[in-house]
Amino acid sequence: MLATALARFPRLELVTAPTPLEKLERLSRELGRGLYVKRDDLTPFALGGNKVRKLEYLAQDALAQGADVLVTAGAIQSNHVRQTAALAARLGLGCVALLENPIGTTDRNYLENGNRLLLDLFGTEVQRVPNLDTADQLLAEAAERLRAEGRTPYVVPIGGSNALGALGYVRAGLELAEQIQASGERFAAVLLASGSAGTHAGFALALEHALPGTRVVGVTVSRPDATQRPKVEGLLQRTAELLGVPVPNGLKVELWDQYFAPRYGEANAGTLAAVRRAAACEGLLLDPVYTGKAFAGLLDGIARQAFDGDGPLLFLHTGGSPALFAYHPAGDTNHDL
Repeated sequence: MLATALARFPRLELVTAPTPLEKLERLSRELGRGLYVKRDDLTPFALGGNKVRKLEYLAQDALAQGADVLVTAGAIQSNHVRQTAALAARLGLGCVALLENPIGTTDRNYLENGNRLLLDLFGTEVQRVPNLDTADQLLAEAAERLRAEGRTPYVVPIGGSNALGALGYVRAGLELAEQIQASGERFAAVLLASGSAGTHAGFALALEHALPGTRVVGVTVSRPDATQRPKVEGLLQRTAELLGVPVPNGLKVELWDQYFAPRYGEANAGTLAAVRRAAACEGLLLDPVYTGKAFAGLLDGIARQAFDGDGPLLFLHTGGSPALFAYHPAGDTNHDL
């Protein structure tokens, strides 16, 4: 039913084959528990990452509306903005990006390297803003300015996270369900970073439809449970309504909010240790903003026996490695790797 509903929505075919599901052999031995990773960091576009899946639907909608410029927003080191800008370049569209500095740093690596460097290569029009507390209003105002100039803008929400964008992770969840069934494994849990909520909402909806009872844990990267939960649950409901399918009664949103401190975009010691461990043990590149925090949650969850039984765990790698180059030591910074 879910696959049939999803097929009604056109998309740009950017992810043309399933991303790999791999076992992390060394870490599995060290941890005494099977550990697998779904490699959405290897999506085939602009250094990979999860946002491409959302943009398949959003950019298709933009083209259908005759847009000639994409307008979006995020942090200076936003993976979403990087992938949106790259896709705009491929499609021959303009891209306007509203960028905030969420950690208030003056470090040149953060301000100029990593994802920010790539925006210049993609020809992005960057506008710095003090903050994105009123992101919807700022995006609407930017779009109105472009209309006054005779342009046809299409607003891509932060993280690509609206119901249409979340369809990308409904599709990804169905893809993963097939891989899980083919593997023959009975996973104890699936863990992922939970931020703008589109990935979490779409993934949880798809897995509960395809593999009822699958435990999905979202590790928050910027908010406590009390503020993240309404975002995930609300978007989950809106995505189901867009598809015309029910939210299964058994679907329970599970959030771990112990690992995002001190704030979005700034890593703590546990996050940095998780990034180093994944790299040193598996050659796997995580980032300090999203996947590093989620992987820290996974490692701590194993240590505190937060998972039932002895089944393997599955980690969704949503990408973000370009940000590593913005977080290495360079002067007056409090976010070094």
